Amino acid sequence: MPRSKADIVLGVQWGDEGKGRVVDSFAADYDMVARFGGGDNAGHTLVVGEQKLALRIVPSGVLQERPQLFIGGGTVVSLEGLASELEMLSGLGVDVSRIKLSDRAHVVFPYHAALDRANEKARGDAALGTTGRGIGPAYTDKAARLGVTFAELRKPEAVADKVRYNLLARAAALLSMNAPPNADDIVAAMLDRLPSIMPHVVDGVAYLHDALESGKRILIEGAQGTLLDVGYGTYPFVTSSHTIAGGACTGLGLGPTAIGRVVGVAKAYCTRVGAGPFPSELDDEAGARLRERGGEFGTVTARPRRCGWFDAVAARYAARLNGLTAAVVTKLDVLSHFERIAIVRDYRSGNRSVDFGAANELGLAPELEWFEGWNQDISDVRRIGDLPDAARRYVKALESALTVPVEAVSVGPERSSLALA
Repeated sequence: MPRSKADIVLGVQWGDEGKGRVVDSFAADYDMVARFGGGDNAGHTLVVGEQKLALRIVPSGVLQERPQLFIGGGTVVSLEGLASELEMLSGLGVDVSRIKLSDRAHVVFPYHAALDRANEKARGDAALGTTGRGIGPAYTDKAARLGVTFAELRKPEAVADKVRYNLLARAAALLSMNAPPNADDIVAAMLDRLPSIMPHVVDGVAYLHDALESGKRILIEGAQGTLLDVGYGTYPFVTSSHTIAGGACTGLGLGPTAIGRVVGVAKAYCTRVGAGPFPSELDDEAGARLRERGGEFGTVTARPRRCGWFDAVAARYAARLNGLTAAVVTKLDVLSHFERIAIVRDYRSGNRSVDFGAANELGLAPELEWFEGWNQDISDVRRIGDLPDAARRYVKALESALTVPVEAVSVGPERSSLALA
């Protein structure tokens, strides 16, 4: 049995909750930060002093000197994307030798991205709003046993044959493209990238369990958000992997007894990128104000995010799915100077009260509870108890919705801008 337990930090909304800045803040107390799912469709933004860093695949603890950084076997990783990120980090003076990648992770090839874009185009008005980076098709290949693992890249000649076969199998699907991917170009680019990437590839299961068994502290970082989980989110408007706490076990090769704390990150309001149900969405001046004040544009896509009030129905659902033990609330400062603020307390379908499972239904009427706003600048507050009375009452209401203690609240984008309980 492991002598140490791994703690999880994950998002409990539709992504973009500010997980990266929370992981960055926590990471100084851990020996390893491990990511368990998704690919470079996840964007995590860190602000440390004057430095602003956008990450897509490397764990968010990268700006802390202590932890090792591990990309787990449940991820799908673009060779070009990873190589570019390693080069960018190295240029900033980061010791990239700390970054390790599980040999069980799967490779995202250019034909996956091409298929992703072609599929979205074919869906027309029913498009899912993917990032077009090939994440879904890569996971499809993994399930169909057509994927390529990083372990296989140790024998590139065999992978080259597999790439050519996979492209032939997709010829019909790619015929509609003006410039479909070329197998020789893909293989040449792969061979060019291998010398810089393969030194980072390790036996992921042994690497992680050796760390646990030696007493190392591990922080697990989630990607996207709970409500985008492929099994338990607002399907089909979801990502292609499991984003909930249980996904950390399968994505890293851990048993459930290895998990310690599960910390949920929630924005003080809600946002969503792309299509899909969003019961608390505000298509009015308040929604536009949240977007402008919160800088709500995607880290990866730059698309404007849909904005709405905090959804307590969704929060309760996420808390149950993840077995939360604590929560962190982000972007409370964005709500400063709103005259009043609402929380969605219930969904009504006709005369019935319904739970989050009905979120995909058309015609849901959200039931709102209103709270007094506050006009004070809270960016210098470092204790939740020192927040203005109205802000403290609002945080208490969020804590009730999340069903666990709120142990920190962010009051600005910078690493140190946290008010603690």
